[in-house]
Amino acid sequence: MDEQEPVKVEEVEAVAAPPKARVDQVDDAAPAAPVRQRDYLGDFLAEKPKPLSGHEPGGDLYEGVIDALKEIYDPEIPVNIYELGLIYGVDITVDGHAAVTMTLTTPHCPVAESMPGEVELRVGAVPGIGSAEVALVWDPPWDPQKMSDEAKLELGML
Repeated sequence: MDEQEPVKVEEVEAVAAPPKARVDQVDDAAPAAPVRQRDYLGDFLAEKPKPLSGHEPGGDLYEGVIDALKEIYDPEIPVNIYELGLIYGVDITVDGHAAVTMTLTTPHCPVAESMPGEVELRVGAVPGIGSAEVALVWDPPWDPQKMSDEAKLELGML
């Protein structure tokens, strides 16, 4: 069992190509291809999405308000108030009234008196916004989990 035969190597000049598949006869009695049933999602997929009015998320006016909020920075933290998670909601009516619901990091925040006014001014300055209203709420209280990943990265929390 310990004895092994030497490996034999056979050299060849060329290898014949394998034969190609052929259909010698066509069977006319073969069943036709099954007829595809109408796709039940066809109408749904053909429907075009409704254009955004601008007053809901993804619309130009809404995104303009969000961009304005991203320009306002907390004076103690080098991150804008939107990424900090201080903005709880933005509602825009058809007639251009914007209602912003926000909070502050703490009730004793040094900008508690001036920040809502600044938010109201910046949002009111967005073209297409006729008036702005800011509601300062304390429930639910702000915590660091409300910050975006970008804000956490900026503050070294990720």
